[in-house]
Amino acid sequence: MQKTREQVHYNMSRIRCRDTGIERILRAELWSRGLRYRKNPKNIPGKPDIVFLRKKVAVFCDSEFWHGKDWDSRKNDLKTNREFWIDKIERNMQRDKEVNDILRDSGWTVVRFWGEQIKKHPSECADTVEKAVNKMPRTYTSIDLFAGIGGIRMGFDKAFGKNISTAFVSEWDEHAQTTYMTNFDGTYEIRGDITEIDEKDVPPFDICLAGFPCQSFSIAGNKKGFDDDYKGMSRGTLFFDVVRICEYRRPSVIFCENVKGLLMHDKGKTFKIIRETLKRMGYTVCWKVLNSRDFGVPQNRERVYIAAFRNDIDCSSFVFPQPTASYRKIEDIVEKDPVSVKYYLSTTYLDTLRKHRARHEALGHGFGYEIKDRNDVSSAIVCGGMGRERNLIIDDRLTDFTPVTHIKGEVNREYVRKMTPREWARLQGFPDSFKLVLADTHLYRQFGNSVTVPVIEAIAKEIKKVLDGKTDGE
Repeated sequence: MQKTREQVHYNMSRIRCRDTGIERILRAELWSRGLRYRKNPKNIPGKPDIVFLRKKVAVFCDSEFWHGKDWDSRKNDLKTNREFWIDKIERNMQRDKEVNDILRDSGWTVVRFWGEQIKKHPSECADTVEKAVNKMPRTYTSIDLFAGIGGIRMGFDKAFGKNISTAFVSEWDEHAQTTYMTNFDGTYEIRGDITEIDEKDVPPFDICLAGFPCQSFSIAGNKKGFDDDYKGMSRGTLFFDVVRICEYRRPSVIFCENVKGLLMHDKGKTFKIIRETLKRMGYTVCWKVLNSRDFGVPQNRERVYIAAFRNDIDCSSFVFPQPTASYRKIEDIVEKDPVSVKYYLSTTYLDTLRKHRARHEALGHGFGYEIKDRNDVSSAIVCGGMGRERNLIIDDRLTDFTPVTHIKGEVNREYVRKMTPREWARLQGFPDSFKLVLADTHLYRQFGNSVTVPVIEAIAKEIKKVLDGKTDGE
């Protein structure tokens, strides 16, 4: 038998709407920190549950049902009085939005928590309130896992400026460690194999940067995903070392970058596992594929980027960056001075590439070397010979064709050369001040494995807006 509207109103009147259990939990946590507040002031729009008048901070403790958490799916579960409840909850949701707008337009900082957030993580919720109340300059600490040569860190450093510091670095490749230490200051050591690092040894941090190895998921690789074993380590499962550390420290944000092939691996199951794992940890997962050529570098490089925000952080305003207005071409990153003859292909090598390409073309394959138009963009640079062979250019400034290394044949007179490591660095958006101290073989590998810094910087700026509590209008 369905209840009448009058019976529903009677039952609703018996539900506690002030001084609820979740409010008492959060208040107790704030009180223990010496924070003093007012409760439900009638003269403040929305009658916030907790108010810091002088600091103009309003805190709302919202129950999931009454305020419409996951409403699009949840409303389908209503069995009785559907019309009444849908109207009631959606009016509540609209009212919450209007209250937020009114308060923010008046200079208030609005903080909202779901009841389950407060019950499960009261200390983290109190941290958020305390930061808003104290209005301290917002500074953040990060850790750099699978750090490579520091491309992700560089992007975040550029976006956050002096408001970020790196507390921990892990990178197992010794040559990458050398390049990293040459270019970044820090009193910490670079730790090696992440599988041997106890999560308790990682200091507290706000942001996890994790460009976990992409070989497991790339189209060019074996695509074994979480079963890919490499040199005694399951590369695919290294993602779970990120999980292990972040579950223990619970940072505000987990940021990851990987190849686009991650989305397609195992018919999407691998990426689903990653998303569901982050969600079960208590994070809201945002992701998008972006192309480096849209962010001021002349390289056609698509990668998937993941930004996971801890659930007590309002990330509803987060958006991935839009392409920049400036498009660049290879000509813009070519060395200004003539380069060494060692970068020019030998006649024998060039002939081998042509025969290899002809064989594949005869079979209907698209493999083979490419000479790029300098007014166009490069293909994605990757480690291995293919990355160089598919990004050859014509550079007719060479005057002395005398070899400086041992080659078969002669230096070609067609002026075909591979790009230099510095040009590859520019394709990835690294500044010319970035020091290249190793042999070319290592540098090509490092830049091929690295990230495009301007893309990372653009995403990091949007992440900073969320962490700083800013909106597009601020």
